[in-house]
Amino acid sequence: MPASRRSNDWGFPRWRGYEHGREAATVRLCDRHGCDARGDCPAPKSPNSPDRWYFCEKHAAEYNAGWDYFEGLSKEEAAAREAEETRDASGFKEAAHYGWGGSGDGSRSRDEMRALDLLGLDASADFEAVKKSYRTRAKEVHPDLKPGDAEAAKAFQALQLAYEVLKAAEERREWKG
Repeated sequence: MPASRRSNDWGFPRWRGYEHGREAATVRLCDRHGCDARGDCPAPKSPNSPDRWYFCEKHAAEYNAGWDYFEGLSKEEAAAREAEETRDASGFKEAAHYGWGGSGDGSRSRDEMRALDLLGLDASADFEAVKKSYRTRAKEVHPDLKPGDAEAAKAFQALQLAYEVLKAAEERREWKG
């Protein structure tokens, strides 16, 4: 007697979903010891090697945290290479608002990193530290305290812009989270 092939579509193939099957889906787990999350972020085991680790998003970010793409290049060479490589990558820039097209490990954008540098903070600074640093630095160069000083006014505008960038990023994180 042949094996029974039972389906839930009562013989109407159009009712079946795409890729519908009974077999279990294979899921690759994170290669980090002790992590049971899905490992779908490849990372090279060594430079110029085809072998890859497969990490979850958190451990991939941790793995790539110390990696510098422009290591060994002068500032001018790094800027030239960045301009050359971003020239044809406009599609990725358009997709950045989806969260998977951003730069680095995904935790901070390049604009956020520049803003944090301007405020004298590191990448792991929380928003309370951003507020505190902004207030102290803004008091030093505020136009009311230094009237007629063009450099102070320019520095104050740069601080305001940096704060706005970081505030918008914080609001996006709260909205997503």
